Amino acid sequence: MSFRSRLRAFLPSARLGLAAVLATTLAPSAPAHADTYPDKPIRLIVPFGAGGITDVAGRLVAQYLGDELKQQIIIENRPGAGGSIAAQVLAQAKPDGYTLLLGTVGTQVVNKMLYSKLSYDPAALTPVSLVSNAPFVLAIHGIDGVRDLKELAAYAKAHPNQLNFGSAGNGSSPHLGLELFKLITGAQITHIPFKSGVEAVNAAVGGQVQVVIDALPVIQPQDKAGRLTMLALAAQRRNAVAPDLRTSVEEGMQDFQVGSWNALVAPPGTPQAQVDVLNQALARAMAQPKLVARLAEMGIDPLPTGVSAYQAHVKAETDKWYKVIQAAGTRLD
Repeated sequence: MSFRSRLRAFLPSARLGLAAVLATTLAPSAPAHADTYPDKPIRLIVPFGAGGITDVAGRLVAQYLGDELKQQIIIENRPGAGGSIAAQVLAQAKPDGYTLLLGTVGTQVVNKMLYSKLSYDPAALTPVSLVSNAPFVLAIHGIDGVRDLKELAAYAKAHPNQLNFGSAGNGSSPHLGLELFKLITGAQITHIPFKSGVEAVNAAVGGQVQVVIDALPVIQPQDKAGRLTMLALAAQRRNAVAPDLRTSVEEGMQDFQVGSWNALVAPPGTPQAQVDVLNQALARAMAQPKLVARLAEMGIDPLPTGVSAYQAHVKAETDKWYKVIQAAGTRLD
């Protein structure tokens, strides 16, 4: 066979080989690690400083969630602007399931009502699940004859604006919690903002303010020492940490329920596959008796997991706090 004949015989097979190479090279590649997520550590952004109730709950849940995912979860504290700084970091992160936010009522609900402009859109963030809630307790100092919420409301009405309440700052959960109490009861109590919840509680202990509200671990030690008097838990059910403390619902104030709740949130556009993996792992983690017991020791209740429970909760919280913020006229810019 001549060279020209051999060349004609070779060209069809060469073309097929080249086509195969090009097809392999140019074909869209499958998402990396789509069926092995997670295969590296996950970053969990906490919108408050270390040591607070949100940080403590986040670190504890992260430990058990990491065990279920078989990956380390690294906590990154990004405090400031009511959680807006942390939420902005999340909003700009790659939507691959390796950056999460421990969302709060601030980042997910009230910041959009308090600021005319936000650096992120809460509705654009990808919800994963609710996590936990630390119910608040209302306490007083130096108000004679007041033993429950109704008596406090009656005293405040009889002595308008003679009582002060302290909070962790304008727009904080304790601030809005007392504004909710005022809206429900018609009580007139003056707000004194502080830089932190601890400062507000210390101010109540020192008599600078007469009313304060915060999580059980913050208030209860002062009650046990006789420096504050807890009136009621702003919750549906009693708490094992303070089983004798009546709830706001028991005292006839069904709508006075306040707490520091948390949720897992991912960047906008995070694939559903990653959300499902996180949801399933969180559900298993939150069912662990050891985790439930450790949360209970701090007065923290697990919340229902899943996206639908998150969405229903956020809607209810949005309706509630919109009315409170409108009535109080609270703005942060």
